[in-house]
Amino acid sequence: MIVALNNKCNLGKEEFIKYVEELNNIKTTHQMILAPTFINIPNVKTTTLDLAAQNVSSDTNGAHTGEVSAEQLKSYNVKYCIVGHSERRDKQKETNEEIKLKIEKLFDQDIIPILCCGETKEERLDGKEKEIIEEELSIALDSLDEEKKNKVIIAYEPIWSIGTGLIPTNEQIEEINNFIKSKYNNKVLYGGSANDSNIDELKKCSSIDGYLLGGLSLKPSNLQDFVNKL
Repeated sequence: MIVALNNKCNLGKEEFIKYVEELNNIKTTHQMILAPTFINIPNVKTTTLDLAAQNVSSDTNGAHTGEVSAEQLKSYNVKYCIVGHSERRDKQKETNEEIKLKIEKLFDQDIIPILCCGETKEERLDGKEKEIIEEELSIALDSLDEEKKNKVIIAYEPIWSIGTGLIPTNEQIEEINNFIKSKYNNKVLYGGSANDSNIDELKKCSSIDGYLLGGLSLKPSNLQDFVNKL
Protein backbone atom coordinates (compact mmCIF):
# COMPACT_ATOMS: atom_id res chain seq x y z
CA MET A 1 0.00 0.00 0.00
CA ILE A 2 0.96 3.63 -0.52
CA VAL A 3 0.89 6.04 2.42
CA ALA A 4 1.31 9.61 1.14
CA LEU A 5 1.93 12.36 3.69
CA ASN A 6 0.75 15.85 2.75
CA ASN A 7 2.23 18.30 5.26
CA LYS A 8 0.31 21.18 3.69
CA CYS A 9 1.52 24.62 4.97
CA ASN A 10 3.09 23.39 8.20
CA LEU A 11 6.45 22.96 9.99
CA GLY A 12 9.29 25.44 10.17
CA LYS A 13 12.84 24.33 9.38
CA GLU A 14 13.89 23.05 12.81
CA GLU A 15 10.48 21.48 13.45
CA PHE A 16 10.67 19.74 10.10
CA ILE A 17 14.17 18.34 10.63
CA LYS A 18 13.06 16.80 13.94
CA TYR A 19 9.87 15.54 12.28
CA VAL A 20 11.79 13.74 9.52
CA GLU A 21 14.00 12.09 12.13
CA GLU A 22 10.85 10.72 13.77
CA LEU A 23 9.46 9.56 10.42
CA ASN A 24 12.69 7.70 9.72
CA ASN A 25 12.04 5.61 12.83
CA ILE A 26 8.63 4.42 11.68
CA LYS A 27 8.61 0.69 10.96
CA THR A 28 6.50 -0.37 7.99
CA THR A 29 6.58 -2.42 4.82
CA HIS A 30 4.29 0.04 3.02
CA GLN A 31 5.60 2.65 0.59
CA MET A 32 5.67 6.05 2.28
CA ILE A 33 5.73 9.26 0.24
CA LEU A 34 6.44 12.59 1.95
CA ALA A 35 5.13 15.87 0.48
CA PRO A 36 6.57 18.79 2.50
CA THR A 37 6.28 22.49 1.69
CA PHE A 38 8.60 23.70 -1.07
CA ILE A 39 11.01 25.32 1.40
CA ASN A 40 11.39 22.05 3.32
CA ILE A 41 12.20 19.87 0.31
CA PRO A 42 15.97 20.55 0.66
CA ASN A 43 15.75 19.55 4.32
CA VAL A 44 14.60 15.98 3.64
CA LYS A 45 17.30 13.57 4.82
CA THR A 46 15.92 10.06 4.49
CA THR A 47 16.44 6.70 2.86
CA THR A 48 13.04 5.31 3.84
CA LEU A 49 10.70 7.89 2.27
CA ASP A 50 10.03 8.85 -1.34
CA LEU A 51 9.96 12.60 -1.89
CA ALA A 52 6.97 14.46 -3.33
CA ALA A 53 5.95 18.07 -3.88
CA GLN A 54 2.55 19.54 -3.04
CA ASN A 55 2.23 21.48 -6.28
CA VAL A 56 4.06 22.47 -9.47
CA SER A 57 3.88 25.32 -11.95
CA SER A 58 2.06 24.82 -15.24
CA ASP A 59 4.98 26.74 -16.82
CA THR A 60 8.60 25.82 -17.42
CA ASN A 61 11.54 27.82 -16.04
CA GLY A 62 11.28 31.54 -16.77
CA ALA A 63 9.70 34.80 -15.68
CA HIS A 64 7.03 33.31 -13.40
CA THR A 65 7.47 34.99 -10.01
CA GLY A 66 6.52 32.78 -7.08
CA GLU A 67 6.26 29.60 -9.14
CA VAL A 68 8.25 26.35 -8.83
CA SER A 69 8.83 24.40 -12.04
CA ALA A 70 8.98 20.66 -12.65
CA GLU A 71 12.61 21.12 -13.72
CA GLN A 72 13.42 22.61 -10.32
CA LEU A 73 11.62 19.78 -8.50
CA LYS A 74 13.56 17.22 -10.53
CA SER A 75 16.85 18.83 -9.46
CA TYR A 76 15.93 17.99 -5.84
CA ASN A 77 15.14 14.35 -6.71
CA VAL A 78 11.39 14.80 -6.30
CA LYS A 79 9.70 11.61 -7.57
CA TYR A 80 6.02 12.46 -7.07
CA CYS A 81 3.86 15.58 -7.07
CA ILE A 82 0.33 16.25 -5.85
CA VAL A 83 -1.84 18.04 -8.41
CA GLY A 84 -5.45 19.18 -8.30
CA HIS A 85 -5.84 19.18 -4.53
CA SER A 86 -9.28 20.51 -3.59
CA GLU A 87 -7.77 23.34 -1.55
CA ARG A 88 -6.01 24.65 -4.65
CA ARG A 89 -9.04 24.10 -6.86
CA ASP A 90 -11.04 26.16 -4.37
CA LYS A 91 -8.69 28.86 -3.07
CA GLN A 92 -6.39 29.26 -6.08
CA LYS A 93 -9.21 28.61 -8.57
CA GLU A 94 -7.21 25.98 -10.44
CA THR A 95 -9.04 24.60 -13.45
CA ASN A 96 -9.00 21.11 -14.91
CA GLU A 97 -7.18 22.50 -17.95
CA GLU A 98 -4.41 23.98 -15.78
CA ILE A 99 -4.07 20.70 -13.90
CA LYS A 100 -3.70 18.92 -17.24
CA LEU A 101 -0.79 21.23 -18.13
CA LYS A 102 0.86 20.55 -14.77
CA ILE A 103 0.67 16.80 -15.36
CA GLU A 104 2.29 17.21 -18.77
CA LYS A 105 5.13 19.27 -17.25
CA LEU A 106 5.68 16.63 -14.56
CA PHE A 107 5.93 13.81 -17.08
CA ASP A 108 8.46 15.85 -19.08
CA GLN A 109 10.67 15.43 -15.99
CA ASP A 110 9.66 11.83 -15.19
CA ILE A 111 7.83 12.90 -12.03
CA ILE A 112 4.71 10.87 -11.23
CA PRO A 113 1.55 12.92 -10.56
CA ILE A 114 -0.76 12.18 -7.64
CA LEU A 115 -4.01 13.52 -9.10
CA CYS A 116 -6.73 14.49 -6.64
CA CYS A 117 -10.42 14.36 -7.50
CA GLY A 118 -13.60 14.58 -5.48
CA GLU A 119 -16.99 16.16 -4.98
CA THR A 120 -18.38 18.84 -2.68
CA LYS A 121 -21.23 18.18 -0.26
CA GLU A 122 -23.64 19.97 -2.59
CA GLU A 123 -22.54 17.93 -5.59
CA ARG A 124 -23.05 14.69 -3.69
CA LEU A 125 -26.48 15.77 -2.46
CA ASP A 126 -27.37 16.55 -6.08
CA GLY A 127 -26.15 13.11 -7.18
CA LYS A 128 -23.42 14.60 -9.39
CA GLU A 129 -20.36 13.04 -7.74
CA LYS A 130 -19.57 10.64 -10.61
CA GLU A 131 -20.15 13.32 -13.22
CA ILE A 132 -17.75 15.71 -11.45
CA ILE A 133 -15.06 13.07 -10.96
CA GLU A 134 -15.29 11.83 -14.53
CA GLU A 135 -14.86 15.38 -15.83
CA GLU A 136 -11.87 16.07 -13.57
CA LEU A 137 -10.13 12.85 -14.60
CA SER A 138 -10.95 12.88 -18.29
CA ILE A 139 -9.65 16.41 -18.89
CA ALA A 140 -6.47 15.70 -16.92
CA LEU A 141 -5.69 12.25 -18.31
CA ASP A 142 -7.31 11.39 -21.62
CA SER A 143 -4.74 13.16 -23.82
CA LEU A 144 -1.87 11.15 -22.28
CA ASP A 145 -0.55 8.00 -23.91
CA GLU A 146 -1.45 4.77 -22.13
CA GLU A 147 1.96 4.33 -20.49
CA LYS A 148 1.88 7.74 -18.87
CA LYS A 149 -1.81 7.55 -18.03
CA ASN A 150 -1.33 4.29 -16.14
CA LYS A 151 1.50 5.76 -14.04
CA VAL A 152 -0.70 8.49 -12.54
CA ILE A 153 -1.80 7.82 -8.97
CA ILE A 154 -5.38 8.96 -8.42
CA ALA A 155 -6.46 10.19 -5.00
CA TYR A 156 -10.19 10.23 -4.30
CA GLU A 157 -10.83 12.89 -1.67
CA PRO A 158 -14.47 13.77 -1.03
CA ILE A 159 -14.12 17.50 -0.37
CA TRP A 160 -16.80 17.45 2.32
CA SER A 161 -14.67 14.98 4.30
CA ILE A 162 -11.31 16.78 4.25
CA GLY A 163 -10.44 18.04 7.72
CA THR A 164 -14.03 17.67 8.93
CA GLY A 165 -13.87 14.27 10.58
CA LEU A 166 -16.77 13.17 8.37
CA ILE A 167 -16.09 9.88 6.62
CA PRO A 168 -18.05 8.40 3.71
CA THR A 169 -19.41 4.94 4.27
CA ASN A 170 -17.33 2.08 2.92
CA GLU A 171 -20.06 1.50 0.37
CA GLN A 172 -19.75 5.10 -0.88
CA ILE A 173 -15.95 4.83 -1.11
CA GLU A 174 -16.10 1.49 -2.91
CA GLU A 175 -18.69 2.81 -5.35
CA ILE A 176 -16.51 5.77 -6.37
CA ASN A 177 -13.23 3.84 -6.44
CA ASN A 178 -14.75 1.09 -8.57
CA PHE A 179 -16.23 3.74 -10.87
CA ILE A 180 -12.75 5.25 -11.31
CA LYS A 181 -11.17 1.83 -11.86
CA SER A 182 -13.79 0.94 -14.47
CA LYS A 183 -12.41 3.79 -16.57
CA TYR A 184 -8.72 3.96 -15.60
CA ASN A 185 -6.20 1.24 -14.79
CA ASN A 186 -4.60 3.21 -11.97
CA LYS A 187 -3.89 2.93 -8.27
CA VAL A 188 -6.50 4.82 -6.25
CA LEU A 189 -5.76 6.34 -2.87
CA TYR A 190 -8.34 7.54 -0.36
CA GLY A 191 -7.99 10.98 1.25
CA GLY A 192 -10.31 12.68 3.70
CA SER A 193 -10.03 12.48 7.50
CA ALA A 194 -8.40 9.02 7.49
CA ASN A 195 -6.59 8.39 10.77
CA ASP A 196 -5.46 5.74 13.26
CA SER A 197 -8.93 5.63 14.80
CA ASN A 198 -10.92 4.80 11.66
CA ILE A 199 -8.38 2.79 9.65
CA ASP A 200 -9.75 -0.52 10.99
CA GLU A 201 -13.01 0.27 9.20
CA LEU A 202 -11.49 1.90 6.11
CA LYS A 203 -9.14 -1.00 5.38
CA LYS A 204 -12.16 -3.21 4.75
CA CYS A 205 -12.47 -1.38 1.40
CA SER A 206 -10.74 -3.68 -1.06
CA SER A 207 -10.62 -0.96 -3.74
CA ILE A 208 -8.31 1.33 -1.72
CA ASP A 209 -4.65 1.08 -2.81
CA GLY A 210 -3.38 3.51 -0.20
CA TYR A 211 -4.05 6.76 1.61
CA LEU A 212 -3.34 10.48 1.18
CA LEU A 213 -3.03 11.81 4.73
CA GLY A 214 -3.16 15.45 5.83
CA GLY A 215 -3.55 16.08 9.55
CA LEU A 216 -2.29 12.63 10.49
CA SER A 217 0.89 13.17 8.47
CA LEU A 218 2.07 15.64 11.13
CA LYS A 219 1.81 13.13 14.00
CA PRO A 220 4.53 10.45 13.66
CA SER A 221 3.44 8.49 16.75
CA ASN A 222 -0.15 8.26 15.50
CA LEU A 223 1.18 7.49 12.05
CA GLN A 224 3.03 4.48 13.44
CA ASP A 225 -0.25 3.23 14.91
CA PHE A 226 -1.93 3.83 11.53
CA VAL A 227 0.57 1.75 9.53
CA ASN A 228 0.58 -0.95 12.21
CA LYS A 229 -3.18 -1.35 11.81
CA LEU A 230 -2.94 -1.03 8.04
